[in-house]
Amino acid sequence: MLPKPQLDRINELARKAKTEGLTLAEQKEQIELRKKYIENFRFGMRNTIEGLKVVDDDNNDVTPEKLKQIQHEKGIHGR
Repeated sequence: MLPKPQLDRINELARKAKTEGLTLAEQKEQIELRKKYIENFRFGMRNTIEGLKVVDDDNNDVTPEKLKQIQHEKGIHGR
């Protein structure tokens, strides 16, 4: 997650873009901040998904093999 000041700045620029428009420097700043936000979001989502263990109603591990391989490489769930 981005630090609160950066998130606040993203929101501030978005509001300004809707009301009065952004300068060229502000547009570049907005692009960079959004890029950082997306990178952080994807990193967090990937970590969440890679940490999943899928079980069926009978409590059998039915995690896809591709995910098991990733977890094995990263040492997650002792695989």
